[in-house]
Amino acid sequence: MAHPRVDAILREARDAVAAAKSSADLEQVRVRFLGRQGVLTQLLRSLGGLAPEERPAVGAAANEAKRELEGLLEARLAGALEAERRAERARGRLDLTLPGRRPPRGALHPLTRVHDEIIAIFAGLGFSVVEGPEIETDYYNFEALNIPRDHPARDMQDTLYLSESTLLRTHTSPVQIRAMQAQRPPVRIIVPGKVYRRDVADMSHSPMFHQVEGLAVDRNITMGDLKGTLELFAREMFGRGSRIRFRPSFFPFTEPSAEVDVLCFVCRGDGCRLCKQGGWLEILGSGMVHPNVLKNVGYDPEEVTGWAFGMGIERIAMLKYGIDDLRLFFENDVRFLRQFA
Repeated sequence: MAHPRVDAILREARDAVAAAKSSADLEQVRVRFLGRQGVLTQLLRSLGGLAPEERPAVGAAANEAKRELEGLLEARLAGALEAERRAERARGRLDLTLPGRRPPRGALHPLTRVHDEIIAIFAGLGFSVVEGPEIETDYYNFEALNIPRDHPARDMQDTLYLSESTLLRTHTSPVQIRAMQAQRPPVRIIVPGKVYRRDVADMSHSPMFHQVEGLAVDRNITMGDLKGTLELFAREMFGRGSRIRFRPSFFPFTEPSAEVDVLCFVCRGDGCRLCKQGGWLEILGSGMVHPNVLKNVGYDPEEVTGWAFGMGIERIAMLKYGIDDLRLFFENDVRFLRQFA
């Protein structure tokens, strides 16, 4: 049943549906005409204000227009949604004519690089790589290394104990004991691995870090053999012009003991920021294996002698690459790691 006012609204609605280009446009048309404040909705709500004889004709025309508009919207909406889905699939389709993208290549972590370099240097000298448990007994970590329970040297290392007799190893030296117990001289080994201390992480400390221990035991081994070996190591690790020096020190498991410094490879001894104007950089501790340690593994110190050294892999890497914060090795910052690719 036609009505001039309803016909005008319906013509306007048809034109709006025809002009809509997307499902969003159609939704705006629906809200404009059929929403709670829509034109047709408001017309139906206002029927009570019309003359009684006019209400049936206007109401019937308005309801018929509403049904027609709902049908138009439903038909156009189905087509619009299908067109939008096709467009989305087309946008996501691979363009096989585009050139390929080379995936980013990973690289060895700087600690892994230094670890492998150290092993390669000593492997070239005939040393074998030996590993051992990270959870150790008090005996292997301390007592067998000439550090009894009442020894003041235990205060030098803040230990992470798991029980009264077990702990996270504080150095890789316990593996030396295990290796010597397992074989007779000659012994030539290096021992890389993780060690643990009760330290708070800062620029120069970490509760977990990496060490490499070296050990040589045989007849007639001297401090001169240790010095020659470490000089070769320094040249291979830091450059052909490297020099080292020994400074007297104390370690319970070696006697005599020495700290080893390398000539600063930036200023060549003149003094700079890296070496703190001293001209030398400390790289490791070393010494001749203490006779008590040899006795603890069943070796006769009258027949054999040996030397040992221990170095921190993080320390060597920081010096080699000019890194001033130990925490960078463990934060997995891709910007830092990418520099070693």
